[in-house]
Amino acid sequence: MLLYERLAGELRKQIAQGALHAGERLPSIRQLANGHGVSAATAVQACLQLEREGLAVARPRSGYFVRATAPQPPATRPARRSVPGTVSNPALQDVLDMLARSDLLPLHSATPAPALLPQSALTASLARCLRHDASAALDYAPPQGHLALRRQIAQRYAQIGAGVALDEIVITAGAMEAINLALRTVTAPGDVVLVETPTYHGILQTVAALQLKVLEVPNLSGQGIDVVRLEQLLQRNAVRAAVVVPNFNNPLGSLTSDVAKQALLESCARHGTVVIEDDIYGDLAWSGQRPSPLRRWDRHGNVISCGSFSKTLAPGLRVGWLAGNQWTDALVRAKYFSTVGSASLPQLALADYLQRHDQERHLRRLRRMLADNGQRLHEAIARHWPAGTRASEPQGGLSLWLQLPPGGDGRVLFEAALAKRIGTSPGVLFSSRGDYVDCLRLSCGLPWDERLDRALKQLGQLAAAAIR
Repeated sequence: MLLYERLAGELRKQIAQGALHAGERLPSIRQLANGHGVSAATAVQACLQLEREGLAVARPRSGYFVRATAPQPPATRPARRSVPGTVSNPALQDVLDMLARSDLLPLHSATPAPALLPQSALTASLARCLRHDASAALDYAPPQGHLALRRQIAQRYAQIGAGVALDEIVITAGAMEAINLALRTVTAPGDVVLVETPTYHGILQTVAALQLKVLEVPNLSGQGIDVVRLEQLLQRNAVRAAVVVPNFNNPLGSLTSDVAKQALLESCARHGTVVIEDDIYGDLAWSGQRPSPLRRWDRHGNVISCGSFSKTLAPGLRVGWLAGNQWTDALVRAKYFSTVGSASLPQLALADYLQRHDQERHLRRLRRMLADNGQRLHEAIARHWPAGTRASEPQGGLSLWLQLPPGGDGRVLFEAALAKRIGTSPGVLFSSRGDYVDCLRLSCGLPWDERLDRALKQLGQLAAAAIR
């Protein structure tokens, strides 16, 4: 037996006997080498062997940790809304009330913490724009947005293999305005819109505000959009538009395969359904491999692409965009009639930042941190939450979706957590009719620390009390 195999066997035995607990840090490489009389290279090989076996996980700049037994993924359930209907979910109002609070540990907020974002570099870009061209920074922007930023966005699409013309990009106030403008442009009140279930509550609120009817297609944990069910729904219903999040759906974090994406596009083109893609999480693949947006396979000119810098650079600058395809002129008019144009200073500052800095380097660090946070959340749930709690296995994005054991109520847990100043998002927010009562969403966007570990333990205790 090789030395590293012998050392791995000793560590494996300690884990099996409980001497090393789930989530506990393994001895450092130096400690292993000195304590067992082996080289550092042998100690590294032993840890890598445990990682291959699924017994250990490496964390950047922290070492190796004992991997917790992963909770089972949430149970798949059919979408209850099989015919078009209105969004009828009073719980959506709770979102606005919660966002107004600044005293919560923000496990309800699917945004990265400021510490994970390049604040100093962005601050410098904002100052530079004001110092060098205050007139442009403080003046109205063109309705379509500043050329310098639109050029950076077009270059990014080219880098990921999706051809988007510079002239079809429209700058918006975040991805939500982009989705809103797209729906206002291609639909009329009473039209039917297809959305995923579960899906981001902001999409549901927009559909409701525009007086549209909704159909729901399942998004399956670990698989993405159910394109077989999507085709069935389109055959039975006249659906004007589909608002989809194929890359790391919020709240499941699931990734729709390339084959399924192409099937989705073909189905929608065949039935005359416009596709509005929200690709806001596409850059946050935990594996580091950026998935392609739908535009890569759009052979029919049938996709309006929406994106934002809110999840990767600066939520508060509120800068997003549309790639409008054949609807670009109508979208520019809609933008002008809505807000004239988005604020100039944030646009120019982001263009300056992107010209001066390696965005991919920042994204690599951010992805590693989010993946590490997601793993730690999994471990804390395995340690502290009631037996039978299920958790999604996100492939990217910022969300972790939980299903409580039978009898669990995410609304009860939400209220109890608020009393402890911990924010969560109850599952009922992610359905047009208030389904997923036994579910909730947590954010992976907070750097792990003792406060967060204590909060997860406290939430586990509250979750046990929320089981009827």
